[in-house]
Amino acid sequence: MKIKAYFEETWNELVHKVSWPTWAELQNSAMIVMIGTVIISLLIFAMDISFRNIMEMVYSLFY
Repeated sequence: MKIKAYFEETWNELVHKVSWPTWAELQNSAMIVMIGTVIISLLIFAMDISFRNIMEMVYSLFY
């Protein structure tokens, strides 16, 4: 009986209480996430290249 009540309450909350975004809001959010992902990946790429160059310089001092 508890499981049935749980599913009924869950369904009621999803249908009546949750505010779902519109299609335009979803598109805007997806675009923001994609732009943020590209920016962060470019920053990580730049840090990786910089670290590699610094480490090559340090290793060249000893070999």
